[in-house]
Amino acid sequence: MSFGTQGNAGAPRPAGGGGGRRPFFRRRKTCPFSGPNAPAIDYKDVKLLSRFISERGKIVPSRITAVSAKKQRELARAIKRARFLALLPYIVK
Repeated sequence: MSFGTQGNAGAPRPAGGGGGRRPFFRRRKTCPFSGPNAPAIDYKDVKLLSRFISERGKIVPSRITAVSAKKQRELARAIKRARFLALLPYIVK
């Protein structure tokens, strides 16, 4: 038993290998709050705010929702204000 050799690990791969599939390309989503006729972020709009809250009651990060950094800060502020006024729950059991 020799350590350091792992079969075919150091051999060069053939060119063009990869299964013959096209590479996966994920289209970058745009911010749902920017652009024409986009909804305004309002702490009273519970239906809109609940789209950006997980089932446990946490604010969903912008890398998942594709909200821009500026609008994510606005959204977090609106969600926290709605929680304070008991329009949204802090936690969901």
